[in-house]
Amino acid sequence: MQEWIDGTLYPDTEPPEALETLAERVDFLARLCGAWDFGILPYETVAEIKRPEWREAVAACQKLTSVAYQILRDWHSLPPVPYIGPIFPHIEEDPFLDRI
Repeated sequence: MQEWIDGTLYPDTEPPEALETLAERVDFLARLCGAWDFGILPYETVAEIKRPEWREAVAACQKLTSVAYQILRDWHSLPPVPYIGPIFPHIEEDPFLDRI
């Protein structure tokens, strides 16, 4: 398995050895965003998913309920998409929100 693939993102199945197809990459991104939204981010993965080769998968993922997904889109210079996840009032009023 490639070192940057975090096997804990696959509690329901064996982790893949590699992510070669668009579908495999989209599935990985959806799993990653789900974990990241709960504060779990495998840092080894960040450098990999920032690479230009991931842009197509990021665009295809469309995980509109994920804050992390919005960050991925920004990293890949993709236009923002509607966020349909929960809004937390205590976060919206945070004066440092624009720095995140």
